[in-house]
Amino acid sequence: MGWIRSETVLLLTTTNACYYCYALSPIIDVIMACVGEVCQKSVFIIPHYRDASEKIGLKDKVCLVTGSTSGIGKATALGLARLGATVIVVARDESRGQETLEYINKESNGPPGHLFIADLSEIDSIKNLCKEFKNRFERLDVLINNAGVVTQHGKNTTDGIDTLFAVNYIAPFLLTNLLLDLLKSSAPSRIINVSSSAHGYGNIDFNDVQSRKKGAWRAYGDSKLALLLFSYELAKRLEGTGVTVNALHPGVISTNLISGRESSLSRGFLRAISSPFLRSPQKGAEPSVYLASSPEVEGITGKYFDKLRERKSSERSYDEEAGKKLWQVGADLTAMK
Repeated sequence: MGWIRSETVLLLTTTNACYYCYALSPIIDVIMACVGEVCQKSVFIIPHYRDASEKIGLKDKVCLVTGSTSGIGKATALGLARLGATVIVVARDESRGQETLEYINKESNGPPGHLFIADLSEIDSIKNLCKEFKNRFERLDVLINNAGVVTQHGKNTTDGIDTLFAVNYIAPFLLTNLLLDLLKSSAPSRIINVSSSAHGYGNIDFNDVQSRKKGAWRAYGDSKLALLLFSYELAKRLEGTGVTVNALHPGVISTNLISGRESSLSRGFLRAISSPFLRSPQKGAEPSVYLASSPEVEGITGKYFDKLRERKSSERSYDEEAGKKLWQVGADLTAMK
C-alpha cells in the first residue's frame, strides 16, 4: 500500500460519518490535517525544502500584512522587518495593533513600521484603509493576505455578508483589487494569499456561495478554496504586469484559529490531540516570508506552495469557470466594476 497524501486524507472528512457526527467534525478535520502532516513527511524521507534563509534584502520595500497582530501574521511581519522591509501592520483593534508595532520595531531593528486600523469584515473599512494607505505611500511591493477566521461563521456583517466569507474571501478580493494600481506601478511586486490544505475538502455551491447551510469548518474549507480560485484567476489577469500571485498552506499551526473553537470541551481535546503535530507561528510564517523575498520565486506566479515546496492544489481549485464566477460574486458584493 502506498503512502496516503494529505489531500486524500483531508477529503475523508467529507464522508457521511462526519455529517452524522457533525459536532465532532472540527476535531476530526484537525486530526486528519495532522495525519496529513505526518504522511507528507513520510513521503519525502529527505524533504527537499528550500533554504528559507536564502532571501534577498527587502530594504526600501513596502510590505503590507493583514492579520498581523498575532500568530502567523505577526511572525511574518517580524520576519519581513528583519529583512529590512517597511512593514504595514493592519489591525482591527488599535491597542493590539500598537502593541504589535512596538514589538516588531523593537525586535527587528529595521525601518519603523506603520499601523493602519481596519475591520476586514466591512467593505467601507477596507476602502478607507486603501484610501489612507495611498495617501501615505506611493508604492507597495508585497501584499500578504493572511487574515482568516473560523468562529464568525453564521454572523452577518453590516453589509449583510457572512462574516467568515467576508474576511476569508471578500477582504482579500477587495483589498487586492483596490491596491493593484500601486502594485503594478511598483513592479516587480508580489501578492501572497495564505490559504490552507483545508481547501481540499472545499466544494463551492454557487446556490449557497457563502456556505450558510454548512458548519463553520466546512465553510472555512470552502473559503480557502475560494481564495485559491481567486489567486489563480488573478494570476491570469496580471500576466505581463510584473505582479506575481501565489498561494500557500503554512502547515497545521498553533494559532488562535485553532484555539477559538465552538466549545471548551472541543478546544481542550483538540489541543491535546493536535499539539504534538502543530508547527509554531514562526515556522508557519516561513513560506510567506520566503515567497515575499526569495529570488528563487522571482517571476513565479499562479502556483500553490505547501510550506516551502510547490505542489498541486486540489482538482476543484483549477476550475477556471468557477474562478470567473467567483470573481463576479466578489465584484457584485463589493460594487466593483
